[in-house]
Amino acid sequence: MAWLTLFMVLVTFLVVVLRYVFDLGYIWLQETVTWMHAAVFMLGAAYTLLGDEHVRVDVFYREFSPRRKAIVDTAGVLLFLLPLCAFMIWSAWDFVAASWAIKEASRESGGLPYPMVPLLKSVLLLMPAMLAMQGVSLLLKSVAALRRSGS
Repeated sequence: MAWLTLFMVLVTFLVVVLRYVFDLGYIWLQETVTWMHAAVFMLGAAYTLLGDEHVRVDVFYREFSPRRKAIVDTAGVLLFLLPLCAFMIWSAWDFVAASWAIKEASRESGGLPYPMVPLLKSVLLLMPAMLAMQGVSLLLKSVAALRRSGS
């Protein structure tokens, strides 16, 4: 995602130079920046969870013992993360499938062509799937930590 972020900055710079120096504008190029921005956040979510860098209200958590942290992480994955990921996939499935079925392209004249829009909308399924897999990994680590601390 770091490389995509760099590419997004370069494309944004290109859009600005083309617009203000050469008086040229390309809708597809501007849409590309928007979609890259969305992809950076959505595809980076699982990696953020891997690094334990996600937003957490840890007024109490930071002071917990490793065992209590494992309990909170286990509960968080089972009660919140996995159900949310399942809901996101369930909610987005028809939206993404319809985009593929109608061979959706950008609504803007000169915008992104098919299959870019459905491909990018598929990130709505990929993100919760990757997040769920990382959640299962966190769950397994937490269960292992509980077993170690319980024996």
